[in-house]
Amino acid sequence: MSPYRIVIGGDAYATDDTAALREDFRRRYGTDSFEAELADFIAEWLAPDPLLKVHTSGSTGTPKELWVEKERMVNSARLTLGFLHLQPGDTALLCMPLRYIAGKMVVIRSLVGGLDLLPVPPCGHPLAGLERAPHFAALVPMQVFNTLQVPEEAALLRQVRHLIIGGGAIPPDMAAALHGFPHAVWSTYGMTETLSHIALRRLNGPEASDWYTPLADVRIRLSAERTLIIAAPAVCAEELTTNDIAELDGQGRFRILGRKDNTLNTGGVKVQIEQVEEALRPLLPFPFFITAAPDPKFGDRIVLLAEGDSLPPVGLLAEAFAQLPPYWRPRQTVCTPRLPYTGTGKPDRAKARELARASIDRKTD
Repeated sequence: MSPYRIVIGGDAYATDDTAALREDFRRRYGTDSFEAELADFIAEWLAPDPLLKVHTSGSTGTPKELWVEKERMVNSARLTLGFLHLQPGDTALLCMPLRYIAGKMVVIRSLVGGLDLLPVPPCGHPLAGLERAPHFAALVPMQVFNTLQVPEEAALLRQVRHLIIGGGAIPPDMAAALHGFPHAVWSTYGMTETLSHIALRRLNGPEASDWYTPLADVRIRLSAERTLIIAAPAVCAEELTTNDIAELDGQGRFRILGRKDNTLNTGGVKVQIEQVEEALRPLLPFPFFITAAPDPKFGDRIVLLAEGDSLPPVGLLAEAFAQLPPYWRPRQTVCTPRLPYTGTGKPDRAKARELARASIDRKTD
């Protein structure tokens, strides 16, 4: 007897006949539908092969393929199910691409925990077609931002009993909007190599914090370069040294200051991209990234990549930049119709650099 339960939209399916599930979903939703892709993944998961292929998001470089052990993915699912106290029959919203670990793990948590999976094709408004809020939802910040702009969707979001947000930083305005939610809202920390998150921090209520609490049996420490080292034997066979610059407290928690590969060296001064973005976010009323382009004098030239069809007003930028330390101030502003994101909704830092460099090269031709 299979240890898993397949429940999708309230309907239970036999775990020993995935061919019937795939045929049923193709007939009901179409061969190219998200639901058909879900049925294919469930069949792949239940196949006897002990390994599963996953893809990294490629937020700072070229996406990679990894083969991971299904047993460790089950361990990861159980860690989350236990931490959030999810129970069989709870509904779980699936609105993440199944190509990446975040989407795969929503499905595996549902199969392992007997959750009722609610598939919604990945989009910017995943709650738009729902009549009732799911018990559990995993969203990226972009989806949360969009949902909060629509009153009906925001009302459903407030009813989600276990909301986790991952794949990017939580802007201060979003954190403020979520702070009064009646049920637990969590920011997650993790990556493909750790099979989704290994730590969470509360975004709302009296327990709200900037510090991440590791899941059970996860140990952390810092490298000589102050990057986070993770020991999570249940999900990863070896210690993992990350590119995330972190700080530890005396309670076994940590907070992320930025990524090592997002550190710019401008005129001999190291500047963390994320810290500049955080300082500018309340000052600029449009979406933007901080990135860099090569500079013959300074090494890295800090660039503001602004979303829009034309450059923002010079006065607005000057007033905002004046509130930054001198070495944090962007030396150039580049506009782009749409900021680049990866398939998982993270800022595509490599593409942002390309856009900045290409724009500056055109101006100097």
